[in-house]
Amino acid sequence: MANHLMQFDPFGDLARLEPLRGVEDFFRDFRFKNMLRDMDAKPPIKLDVTESELAYNIKAELPGMKKEDIKVDVDGNRVTISGETRRESEQKEGNTVVRSERYVGQLYRSFTLEQDVDDAKAEAKYQDGVLELSLPKKPNHGAKKLVVN
Repeated sequence: MANHLMQFDPFGDLARLEPLRGVEDFFRDFRFKNMLRDMDAKPPIKLDVTESELAYNIKAELPGMKKEDIKVDVDGNRVTISGETRRESEQKEGNTVVRSERYVGQLYRSFTLEQDVDDAKAEAKYQDGVLELSLPKKPNHGAKKLVVN
């Protein structure tokens, strides 16, 4: 056991002109990436996805957005929802502007469904901050399951 002991010299880094080496080692071992990955990040657009034999039905929360600022793209089985929100406020005293604020934000969410979507028959409706998508599934064109004997 005595072979594994090391002598500790608290002034060794200073003598070698490396006083911050210990700090670098501390941050290298801290592993910020693992901590951030484990944190629960809330998605920017909350979704409810239900599936039937014929279609996928999706409800996406997009509060405060205008219908014309929402874009939905369907490519095979990938669905992308994006939107842009703008808010402007101005406070005046008489004819003089005292405060003017602008906010522009973008939301984006993309996900993959199990089966391709028939985008020609897809429907979208936006009301009261909720986007509802009805995405019919593409027929499998004669695909069948084989039973191995």
